[in-house]
Amino acid sequence: MNKEMGNARRFDSAVAALCPHLRGMLLKLPEEIRADISEIRLRVHQPISLWRGGSTWFLMEGGVTLEPGKGICAGKADLYESFRTLCSYSVYSHQEQIRQGYVTLRGGHRAGLGGTAVMSGGTVTGMKDITSVNLRIARQINGCADKLLHSAGSLRGGLLLAGPPASGKTTILRDIARQLSGGIRGHISKVAVVDERSEICGAYQGEYGNDLGPCCDVLDGFPKAEGMLLAVRSLSPEYIICDELGTQKETEALMQSVNAGASIIASIHAGNLAELRARTQTQSLLQSGAFEKVALLGGDHPGMVKAVVKAGDLLAQDNRGCMPDIRGSGGGLSAIA
Repeated sequence: MNKEMGNARRFDSAVAALCPHLRGMLLKLPEEIRADISEIRLRVHQPISLWRGGSTWFLMEGGVTLEPGKGICAGKADLYESFRTLCSYSVYSHQEQIRQGYVTLRGGHRAGLGGTAVMSGGTVTGMKDITSVNLRIARQINGCADKLLHSAGSLRGGLLLAGPPASGKTTILRDIARQLSGGIRGHISKVAVVDERSEICGAYQGEYGNDLGPCCDVLDGFPKAEGMLLAVRSLSPEYIICDELGTQKETEALMQSVNAGASIIASIHAGNLAELRARTQTQSLLQSGAFEKVALLGGDHPGMVKAVVKAGDLLAQDNRGCMPDIRGSGGGLSAIA
């Protein structure tokens, strides 16, 4: 199966969770277009938008357009029925995910939700009157981490992936897990993936939609802090991989994991090095000693690695905005072709 066909099939599996009306229109798109779409956005009474090749396109009958006025709009009934099918017609069983603004689907796809908060005692307990859905299509691209791993070298000192949303962080983490677990880089390693939102492994009812290699254990649905500590206690991993670090509790857990001998590979949201330094969590993460290197993602397409930087140099960097110890080829490292 070529890459284009594989990506088109992932698109098809993701849109299978939408209502029949929208599903039918999306599945009629040509294979080369379906293979290139990474997000489908539904907004009530607005044209259906598709994130494709770094630009926003709009769905029209049998194709796509760059003109919103020519796009097909999603009706309120489309949003209501799609929300129900995304939850497999069991909204109650997905309440905890809905409270956090998303629903995870078979294959690791994720639907972000917009709507009205349901409050109880000043706390958000759920969401109702859904007005938007952002369906993110998960992709497994074997080898997408090759150039990053070549540039970064050994990961035993830990690696922090920084990048804006939709920059390919989860896709690269998935391939790093596969390569380490499968011994593709020379040594078969014990890997534990703490997959709070079921995106890295694509878990669904006890089965994994993505290949993480033969020596990878998955803690699916565990909060990252608890999952890291459980992995250290029970699974003796050489590497722990998780997505989107952010809280102080998670920082404390990764410090305990490092002290137990595990190397951490994780991601964090940041559009550039200046934004990364400005985040309060960054100082704690880098000062923890868990990360020897930081890789900055961003560019014309998901997975472009702009720089690999020593964490110590980043900590010592002043406010002049210079970029220390950048390694890689000119114009960035294209990790996902």
